[in-house]
Amino acid sequence: MLSVQPSFTFSEPDKFMKLTLFIPISCVTQRYILAFGGILAIPLILAEPLCIKENHAAKSQLISTIFFVSGMSTLLQTTLGTRLPILQGGTFTFITPTLAILALPKWRCPGTSATPHLNATNSAALLMDGIQRSILVASMLQLVLGLSGLVGLVLRFIGPLAIAPTINLIGLLLFIQAGQKSGAHWGIAALTVCLILLFSQYLSKVNLPLIAYKDKKWKIFHYPLFKLFSVSALFGMCGAWLVCFLLTYFNALPSSPNEYGYMARTDINLDAVKSAAWFYDSGVCRLSVSSVLGMMAGVLASTMESIGDYYACAPLSGAEHVTPPPPTHAINCGIAVEGVGCILAALWSTGNGTTSYSQNIAALGITRVGSRLVLQTAGLLMIILGLFGKFSAVFITIPDPVIGGMFLVMFGMVAAVGISNLQYVDLNSSRNLLILGFSVSTFSGLVLPTWFHSNPGMIKTGIKELDQLIMILFTTHMFIGGFFGFVLDNTIPGNMRVFCSTRWQHCPGPLFHSRKRN
Repeated sequence: MLSVQPSFTFSEPDKFMKLTLFIPISCVTQRYILAFGGILAIPLILAEPLCIKENHAAKSQLISTIFFVSGMSTLLQTTLGTRLPILQGGTFTFITPTLAILALPKWRCPGTSATPHLNATNSAALLMDGIQRSILVASMLQLVLGLSGLVGLVLRFIGPLAIAPTINLIGLLLFIQAGQKSGAHWGIAALTVCLILLFSQYLSKVNLPLIAYKDKKWKIFHYPLFKLFSVSALFGMCGAWLVCFLLTYFNALPSSPNEYGYMARTDINLDAVKSAAWFYDSGVCRLSVSSVLGMMAGVLASTMESIGDYYACAPLSGAEHVTPPPPTHAINCGIAVEGVGCILAALWSTGNGTTSYSQNIAALGITRVGSRLVLQTAGLLMIILGLFGKFSAVFITIPDPVIGGMFLVMFGMVAAVGISNLQYVDLNSSRNLLILGFSVSTFSGLVLPTWFHSNPGMIKTGIKELDQLIMILFTTHMFIGGFFGFVLDNTIPGNMRVFCSTRWQHCPGPLFHSRKRN
């Protein structure tokens, strides 16, 4: 367990308010930047399957909406939920079932032409409506799990061998999107990756001089800013973006859309900023239960991910009653509030849900500022900036290969986070290796969904809705991998030492076998 003591805990708002002017502003901005990359990636991934790839107004609105709802969810979580200083934002766990749903024949885009505004009566609006209805109803499950206290019961049967393939397969699947973006110009994508690695790894121990106002005078102090991965990713993106701007300015990139490298130009989507509305006008979707069961896979994965974040965040926040584990009632309340956040995300048509951000926990360990006021202010900042359409439209001008380079690093981190859960199991056990290999690669996690995706017409039960449900579930990699990992981990015999380390809070085991520790 980490022994880092926070300088300012989540229960010390008065002490925090007495800090210098610089530290509150820097901490709030830092939390916003930490969430920036992950939140921005989601609407950029969903744009093409939602048929709004060329519709800059719709993409701008989608970006604004998800930032706006993330801010609301952060305020709710820090005020009414776990009350831990943990940030909320869009989640990749909803991406895979969303892509599986949109891959069905009835959800595919009718053509490549640009669609009208997102709220208009057209194919894009129908797609968004269908996805949001599914998320809204599926999020009720998360709300019920939290309010009923069933989360604690479910945790007894979910261990590292169920979580690892679930999270790992999210990252592996999203590499397809990373490859498509990076392929527009592999040189720029590679530059983006190299810059992110340079800042996050090679320069992570470099202390940058920063200015603060304290004791009625300005002072210079040094801080390892690049230790925060999201800050390094932002610097890497901006550096590659600047290179693309210079190459465009000196006309070093192709000017024809049919030539390779054209998508690296920064002047392609400039009209997005001009056409974007100054202020965002939200809309509410209609209710439906279409594809709800498929979306529930994302809800369950998001719930498990958030619980792990709560356990990691509690000791770093300085919460005296949650050292080391947070109480069950706090977890239940947090999950219930996340369910409310996902419902709000559905009502505001974000195309996604919300969950806790683990990047924020890393920032807690480095900055040692565990005040909820910082996160509440960051949430308010996201709400305010989410209201300005022009602000969101600027991000549409980022060249595709720069985004692809960011995706390559970000999705690699997602896959690695899934693998990191294996530190709690005995990898010398053939039992655990079999479960992991079977869940991730051989039959379930990769092979089975790939086969179903390649043979969409093979499922014919005679009931159209049942055919679609089977296709959604069996083409959702993380659901299949997590399901087989869960079943095998709870049915194959073994002992507690083999199941998981004592460092894991809840060790699952065979439902019908002895669980004695060797």
